[in-house]
Amino acid sequence: MLDKTHRYVLLGSCFSQYMGERMQVEGYHALCNPVGTLFNPESIRNTVRHALCGGQEGLPMFWDEAMQEWRCWWANTRFRAAQEDEARALVQESFHALGDALCHADRLFLTLGTNVCYRLVEDGTVVSNCQRQADRLFSEESLSLQEVCQVLDETLQCLFTKNPGIRVTFTLSPFRYRKYGWHRSQLSKATLLLAIDEMQKRHAQRVDYFPSYEIMMDELRDYRYYAEDGLHPSPEAVDIIWNRLCE
Repeated sequence: MLDKTHRYVLLGSCFSQYMGERMQVEGYHALCNPVGTLFNPESIRNTVRHALCGGQEGLPMFWDEAMQEWRCWWANTRFRAAQEDEARALVQESFHALGDALCHADRLFLTLGTNVCYRLVEDGTVVSNCQRQADRLFSEESLSLQEVCQVLDETLQCLFTKNPGIRVTFTLSPFRYRKYGWHRSQLSKATLLLAIDEMQKRHAQRVDYFPSYEIMMDELRDYRYYAEDGLHPSPEAVDIIWNRLCE
């Protein structure tokens, strides 16, 4: 049950954003994606690790020649500045806030979106946001079930070390990735579901699962429950899933 005396952190895909914003409106103490939306398990691991253990120098910064500004591969496009130190400090401030929230949170909601990640060709760094940069800078990779399990387990171990009392609720984003093809999108979701199930087995006392994906796919199948793009949940669908979460 959600409790307004508890502290919550929500990380992951746009579905985390929907639920996090609703929690804030309803008066819950919730921090949601402070450095931007996260879609794949490896980006989530990098974010949690850096928030809890990293320093400013660990941030992968780059110079955007077209915009003449510094940005970070692990943060939203809103974090930018003409000077590297200024941009780095902006990003690190949000990571610091996230680290503090994770250390004191009662529950973390982790919403996985896809097992597909994008690595910089230059050094292999997985980016959280491609920052509208040229496709040639990245290689696309689908994480295997074994890789996703390893990444998620490392994320949880890091988190439990810093906050032994925290509980983690996984959810799976109902957003389907049309650009990968429907079959590949379903394979991705299946991989993530199997990995989440494995995390529940390994950490049975600390990890659970909320079936947002199943509610959307199996109960709200009519297209009136989708936004105009036919992919994102409509406001009505978000309301229904939010009420289920409260229950």
